[in-house]
Amino acid sequence: MKISGKAVVLTNGLFDTKSAKTAHGLIRASKRFSIVAVIDKKFSGKFISLDTHEKIILDNNSSGIPIYKDFSSFLSSSVEAGYCIIGVASAGGLLPDEMKSDLLLALNHKMSIINGLHSMLNSDNELSSCAKKNSVIIHDIRKIKSRKELSFWSGEIASVKCPKIVVMGTDCGLGKRTTAKMVVDALISKGYSAEMIYTGQTGWMQGWDYGFIFDSTLNDFVSGELEKAVVGCYKEKDPDFILIEGQAALRNPSGPCGGEFLVSCSVDGVILQHSPERKYFDGWEHVEAIIPSIESEINLITAYEKDVLAVALSSSKMTTEELVACKNSISKSLDKPVFMPLEEGVDEIADILITLKK
Repeated sequence: MKISGKAVVLTNGLFDTKSAKTAHGLIRASKRFSIVAVIDKKFSGKFISLDTHEKIILDNNSSGIPIYKDFSSFLSSSVEAGYCIIGVASAGGLLPDEMKSDLLLALNHKMSIINGLHSMLNSDNELSSCAKKNSVIIHDIRKIKSRKELSFWSGEIASVKCPKIVVMGTDCGLGKRTTAKMVVDALISKGYSAEMIYTGQTGWMQGWDYGFIFDSTLNDFVSGELEKAVVGCYKEKDPDFILIEGQAALRNPSGPCGGEFLVSCSVDGVILQHSPERKYFDGWEHVEAIIPSIESEINLITAYEKDVLAVALSSSKMTTEELVACKNSISKSLDKPVFMPLEEGVDEIADILITLKK
């Protein structure tokens, strides 16, 4: 079944927060869905556009994507869509109670649901009955695959000869997927072929050809699914570069992740995403789970015998001037190239990767 078309995205008043990273990713790029509207009561009447470096702008320019205050307002407009996408990542992946009424409205207006939460909406009797009545589908993207659908690691990753670069982070929700996508675009603009391996539900929604959803994969098969995606991409597309979307962080206590990319995928280098504003791991401030220093994170990656090729900085709370000051300070202390993807682009990161081909 082909899943693609025009879509409206629900952000539940959270559009300007990191919780809406799925919505942000779809607005920046999607080969699968054309985003025609966003539902967010906080920014009703605004329009969404992107600057030259894919930074999201909210303004009154009617050429952008319109934001409606609620689903009823959207339905009263002339905008049409065949899909309704849950564009937020909630705590624990649970569906916020206040979003259910919007989903029922969407289903009753013949729109299929794209759900990237851990909550399986097909298990909700009211929602599933409504979908069946209206002959539409609830797509639970994080549905766990059966054993027969999963691959175990085989070692075939050694056959991949092009550079494999993973974008890892010092925490969750830093923009790893966005940076990987931007680097792919920059490499292509310089005359090279490049592909991205997605590892989360938003990457699937964006329509990348190869990947898997890391946190809904049985642990024993994560390495195998990663290998399968990379090897398949290499064999079928023969790209000059493969960029891999990292997940969480090596020392995030709620979901340590990263060894699979460094060891099982045997990457040729790391781009490390970091937010200098954060002291604690996202969501764990109350237990004072302190993020280790970026220096120690680089040392840990080096202990895996992998090289951090560049550092990418992101921040939702710092001004550009503050971020530039951090960039200069971190670059000096690390003796590593440091960049701000959304503020200055990633052309120089692409140039660093190109040296791996020479």
